[in-house]
Amino acid sequence: MTTEKTTKKQKLRNAEYYDFQMNQDELYRQSKDGKIFKHLVDIISSEQNIKLAFRNIKKNRGSHTAGVDNKNIEDLAKWQDEALIKHVKRKFQWYEPQAVRRVQIPKSNDSTKTRPLGIPTIMDRLIQQCILQILEPICEAKFYNKNNGFRPNRSCEHALAQAEKNMQLSKLHFVVDIDIKGFFDNVNHGKLLKQLWTIGIRDKKLISILSAMLKAEIADIGFPEKGSPQGSIISPLLSNVVLNELDWWISSQWETIPTRKEFKQHKGHSGGRLQALKKTNLKECRLVRYADDFKIFCRKKKDAEKVFIATEKWLKDRLGLSISPEKSKIVNLKKEYSEFLGFKLKVTRKGKYSNGKPRFVVRSHLSDKSMKKIHINAKRRISDLQKPSDKQESYKAVQNYNSFVLGVHNYYSMATHASLDFAKIAFPIGKILKGRLQGNISKERGICSEIIRKRYGKSKQLAYVYGFALIPISYVQHKTPLDKKLEINQYTPKGRMLIHKQLGQTINPDLLKYLMLNPIKGKSIEYNDNRLSLFCAQKGKCAITSSELTIGNMHCHHKLPLKLGGNDGYNNLVFVTIDSHKLIHASNPVLISELLQNLNLSATQLGKINVLRKQINLPIIE
Repeated sequence: MTTEKTTKKQKLRNAEYYDFQMNQDELYRQSKDGKIFKHLVDIISSEQNIKLAFRNIKKNRGSHTAGVDNKNIEDLAKWQDEALIKHVKRKFQWYEPQAVRRVQIPKSNDSTKTRPLGIPTIMDRLIQQCILQILEPICEAKFYNKNNGFRPNRSCEHALAQAEKNMQLSKLHFVVDIDIKGFFDNVNHGKLLKQLWTIGIRDKKLISILSAMLKAEIADIGFPEKGSPQGSIISPLLSNVVLNELDWWISSQWETIPTRKEFKQHKGHSGGRLQALKKTNLKECRLVRYADDFKIFCRKKKDAEKVFIATEKWLKDRLGLSISPEKSKIVNLKKEYSEFLGFKLKVTRKGKYSNGKPRFVVRSHLSDKSMKKIHINAKRRISDLQKPSDKQESYKAVQNYNSFVLGVHNYYSMATHASLDFAKIAFPIGKILKGRLQGNISKERGICSEIIRKRYGKSKQLAYVYGFALIPISYVQHKTPLDKKLEINQYTPKGRMLIHKQLGQTINPDLLKYLMLNPIKGKSIEYNDNRLSLFCAQKGKCAITSSELTIGNMHCHHKLPLKLGGNDGYNNLVFVTIDSHKLIHASNPVLISELLQNLNLSATQLGKINVLRKQINLPIIE
């Protein structure tokens, strides 16, 4: 059973698997060309789209959480294909959502506070996924490039890279920080539906369905008059639709303002145009947004003050949203830090330019809240390391701690002074480790996976707990955040080619974390540790088909079985997909024929299967 959220890249694989990518490409192209869409429900309720929606939500962690009807993905999986498709099609004819279950969960930036999360029934989630798969390519064609949250192939790294570019290269040292008060709870339903209409989504039946979703009853509370429930599959897309109008309005004040003269762009840049704009009296302002967290960078303080007032008024008049006065402000980045996505940013003087003017570079740290959160979570995982019941539990607790440290290192290494910040965290954490684990922590070498040895092997702080390597929280190296290439786009053939090229060069960190947190029960420590090293060595791909390994579709196979004298050593293991593994062990001619048809192996790939079959004393497949 999967416990990890399906990645955006996996959804791309699924769309290609069901041959639905061409439909999404066409919707994206038509939306770019300004087409009006009036018959979308027919595509949304198509058999292909429903099957793709089921595949996408099947591996979503939230799909195992029940709604008010106490059903989850396992109940949905019991339906026959034809019956489920027929039922969903019928629901689209006259859609009435079931009540949404509301739960309170801790806020990510403050565990002492909670936020409401709406959990629709699993059938309503399937219907939302069907709609999302059609609306997303249409909306993607209309979204602003500096909007980075809840979008395919975009991340916090891209938002941070854009912010740092504005600060260091563009020399915009005044930033307008605006915090929208209760954004998700105050979205105006009528305004949102009009914005969808303006984008070109003018299928009245679909608009009616979306209206019903927004107004779905919240169990034990009632029917909401405003707001977009956090927790629904379609809510992130709708929140981007709401703020898309703000993005383009701010952009129209400077970056995309019409000019009398046409300026040619070179590789996505329009240097001549911007130089011409700088000679005018226009207020230079540039937006960077991630979800409802956004910043507007300005060159002058007086421009920032005017932009602040104008933006506050625009949000109130156009979207009916208020800002939080205590959290919204103008920051001089030469003097103060500005917080963004768990970091705090400012510029500091470093040398001079050739013309004698001072040069300013970005200085970034983990925010105080982030440091406190990391300390609390690390401390909790150290508690899990105390007095494990057996060797297996020891290994699991160490892997739990390591996966946490690896995760925070991967993200917060984007801070220029990450090493200094983690050193501050490491001092009290080190004292807690020594105090609580006492004789169970040492510098003597023990079991150390390849990924830890490669990344942390040079650290003098590398220690061993119960004989297993424990990642030193202080050992982190800065990684410069990089912006997204303009060409990367999962709804164009060229853009997808670049995505697949990246997939071939990198290991999915979420999947690696999943493997670390979920060792195979009943297997030896050696097996589970070598499983991690092997996954990295194979770059997360099947040794037979070279297809990407995913949660629920991978198996670490013993080349020589244990019962025939094999062992759990690294050289006796290989990662393959589930169907490849079935074919290695299959003896039934009918099953072999079905698997060969599904896998469509080349002669070389079949040769690899036969090598593995020989080792388990099975006849080769001709």
